[in-house]
Amino acid sequence: MTEQPAPREESEPLQWNYLTDMDGVLVHEEHLVPGADEFIDELRANGARFLVLTNNSIYTPRDLRARLLHSGLDVPEEAIWTSALATARFLRDQRPGGSAFVIGEAGLTTALHEAGYVLTDVDPDYVVLGETRTYSFTAITRAIRLIERGARFIATNPDPTGPSREGLLPATGSIAALIERATGRSPYYVGKPNPLMMRSALRALGAHSEHTVMIGDRMDTDIHAGIEAGLHTVLVLSGISTRESAERYPFRPTMVVDSIADLVGRTADPFRAG
Repeated sequence: MTEQPAPREESEPLQWNYLTDMDGVLVHEEHLVPGADEFIDELRANGARFLVLTNNSIYTPRDLRARLLHSGLDVPEEAIWTSALATARFLRDQRPGGSAFVIGEAGLTTALHEAGYVLTDVDPDYVVLGETRTYSFTAITRAIRLIERGARFIATNPDPTGPSREGLLPATGSIAALIERATGRSPYYVGKPNPLMMRSALRALGAHSEHTVMIGDRMDTDIHAGIEAGLHTVLVLSGISTRESAERYPFRPTMVVDSIADLVGRTADPFRAG
């Protein structure tokens, strides 16, 4: 069980915890968003608890740390939380010691192994679909047949496309739609905007939603999930959503800023006036 923080004394200043999306907030592909390094340095200097979140299930936290370091951002491995980790945690809690047929990369298979799961294509408890750059028709066909035979269908995240240097790529949500159409079985998505992703991150952090901020660049995933999990939310305009597109949603973030750089110098009290 995660140890909860001790009650705060009245005279003790409030310590904010931070969950922040990665792509579009801290980095663009391989490039650092200006101010992201100062933001992370400030959190670490202040002793703030934080996690960097991503719906991408391809990479392990160790892989992502190396990629972020290459971009100029020093994020500890233990401060990275992926949809693969959230999925493995969910399945471990639902069916300890279970089995799964997996379509995905090392980030997902490693997380499931560490959660005590056996990976097999023979009568698995689950078919687990994640992100990969090499979707196999043979593997997709096998997944369809296993689901028809009773395997439960799980997907790490609903994102229909992902970015690449050449343009958009089909992602987990698109392949899940193909399998759903073939089987008539809808997957359970663990990643954003499912608030389960936020709650699993909060448990990993040992934090309470009331004193936690979710920073993201997408209204439909980051801000949606943050609001449903009871978090304070900050929309940055350095990624997908714009100020205009944000106005079309029936919910609103707590705050909108141009980029993560606007939070530097105010992480101790992000919502103060002025």
